[in-house]
Amino acid sequence: MALELRHLRYLLAVAEHRNFTRAAEELRISQPTLSQQIKQLERTVGVQLLDRGGRSVRLTDAGAVYAEHARRALRDLAAAERAVHDLADLTRGHLRLALTPTFTAYLLGPLLAALHEAHPGITVEVREMPQDRIESALLADDTDLGIAFRGAHPPGIAATGLFTETLGLVVAGAAPAPGPGPLPVSALADRQLALLSGDFATRKHIDAHLAAHGVRPRIAVEANSVQALTELVQRTPLATVLPDAVTDDHPRLARVRLTPPLPPRTVCLLRRDGGYLSAAARAFAALAPEVAAARGYGPPDQERP
Repeated sequence: MALELRHLRYLLAVAEHRNFTRAAEELRISQPTLSQQIKQLERTVGVQLLDRGGRSVRLTDAGAVYAEHARRALRDLAAAERAVHDLADLTRGHLRLALTPTFTAYLLGPLLAALHEAHPGITVEVREMPQDRIESALLADDTDLGIAFRGAHPPGIAATGLFTETLGLVVAGAAPAPGPGPLPVSALADRQLALLSGDFATRKHIDAHLAAHGVRPRIAVEANSVQALTELVQRTPLATVLPDAVTDDHPRLARVRLTPPLPPRTVCLLRRDGGYLSAAARAFAALAPEVAAARGYGPPDQERP
């Protein structure tokens, strides 16, 4: 039997689901057909690739090695196909972009507007996900570029600093809350807060700062979007913590200076180190720092005044 690409996809689907029935449903073929195709693949390579003896199906040692090479082959083939169809003049193209959710509130719109103005033929697929999933998607070549924060990135991930994000306490109003100076962080123990839920990187950053200063916040509301927080704070006495860029875009929100302030974070453009970048991805990577600078965001690793 001649080996075909579908056999590699079939094997990887079974390995992922550890079950023939679920893999067949994903592949939209019958379970007997899938089982027969895998057996044909095993006869072709001359070794058993799957252990079918337990309650779930798993790769044999030989199967694990074969699957690793199969994933690499499919990834390289997909990159080759994109390269063949990639037009350097950018009259058309496609960009797969992943970003952590808070950037949707203030950064995604300006970036895509600039890209569309410069290259209207480029289509964009945007996905929101946590930073660790962005890095995994880049390594698997499931996305072209990611926007997240500088940190301890896994091997194979290259990060380029775009700008510095600063965060602050936010309340309803058109001007900062009255007072002789910045509000001590310790005072937040007496205020009811509305914060992003715990699976957001921004929430972890806030929690770490409060914990470092011995503050146990009184959290009245947890939300899973920045938009929900801005709507809530405008209509209630609750305070929240948001990127300054979000507050600056809302005339009905006011920033309250904290002392000590929350540490700034460097926003980065992530890619797979050494991986193929389409013309669309290269164009976006060139535009991103220009958009950040035009909007007045601080340079990487420096706090904005």
